[in-house]
Amino acid sequence: MPAGANGGGSDGDGIDEGSGGNAAIPSCPFTPERASEIVGRAMHADGNCLFRDGNGVAILTVTLASELAGSATFAYSREQAGKRYEGVAAVDKGDQGYLAAGETEAEAVVISGAGAFTVQISSFASDAAANEALLRKLIAAIPG
Repeated sequence: MPAGANGGGSDGDGIDEGSGGNAAIPSCPFTPERASEIVGRAMHADGNCLFRDGNGVAILTVTLASELAGSATFAYSREQAGKRYEGVAAVDKGDQGYLAAGETEAEAVVISGAGAFTVQISSFASDAAANEALLRKLIAAIPG
């Protein structure tokens, strides 16, 4: 029986056809130029989908995972965000998503067929509303 014919397994491409989700990890949705354009200040790449401003203070990080992995951890991540931030709101992007913002940091998770994206910002603004607005601009630029 060929791999994957029993409703599970992989045919060698790294994707588990029986999983009900894409197992491919997406590429970073931002370049330093695109990140700079969205956040309104110069950002420099400092790792895999990690960007810092010229002063080394403001940080934008996007953690990438497959749709399958993101779906498996979504409920736990959202629960933890609820403990860390005052409120957690659903986002109208992808198949699943949430946004949580605090005074100096914020995070959002978007899961779609394109993959799972966890976006975290720190030290861009000193109030939750401004961080939420910035995070919404960033997640609008994510595929899915």
